[in-house]
Amino acid sequence: MTGPVLSTTSLVAGYEPDLPIVRGVDFSVGKGELVILLGPNGAGKSTFVKAIAGMVPVHSGTIHLDGRDITRVAPHRKLAEGLAFVPQTENVFASMSILENLQIAVALLPKAERAAKIAALFQRFPDLAVKPTRSAGSLSGGQRQMLAVARALALDPPVLILDEPSAGLSPKIVGEVFAMLKRINGDGVTIVLVEQNVKAAMAIADRAVILAEGKIRHEGRPADLADDPLIGKIYLGSARHTSGELAQ
Repeated sequence: MTGPVLSTTSLVAGYEPDLPIVRGVDFSVGKGELVILLGPNGAGKSTFVKAIAGMVPVHSGTIHLDGRDITRVAPHRKLAEGLAFVPQTENVFASMSILENLQIAVALLPKAERAAKIAALFQRFPDLAVKPTRSAGSLSGGQRQMLAVARALALDPPVLILDEPSAGLSPKIVGEVFAMLKRINGDGVTIVLVEQNVKAAMAIADRAVILAEGKIRHEGRPADLADDPLIGKIYLGSARHTSGELAQ
């Protein structure tokens, strides 16, 4: 049986050693899965994925990527190892053009491969190819998110983690972003997604994990969690969450 592509064991993390936000989380994702992390305000979802990405200190426990211990690996090295992370904000270089953002993203590749990779990314994200010299700071929210994801995919990572990619986007653009993520997942990329839009996230996920107070409280198929009145009332805002809104 193949082991998980990404896992944490007894992970404790937070900005201060004596005030952990993530409290002993055991978590795993299988190859090709699309898993969403849900939970009430202050549950520790963003802190958890940032700890995996190396952006928040890990105080104890371990993180494994495809069987390799990457707990203490620096963030930029985790990208080289195959773990890409798209933060909620500051995920592109706003003062640079679309093309320049992608050129930086492919800089770790051999020079002979860079132009072909950028061309492939433009083919995958045609909206970005329309005007590659356009400043990233002038892009719409949806376009900026697409550029952030394109940058993250530049090195063909097997695992992609995103922190609230739908934040601040209109319902129409949210649909486009989630459709994009589903296509990427369909290409074989494992995705872990922190989301506040419960309805949209559950529509594309294979599995949902609910965090509360820095610990995993429930997990299972989205349909099963959505139909559980107790879980809906306590963690998702209602027994049958229809608004799709869940605060970070």
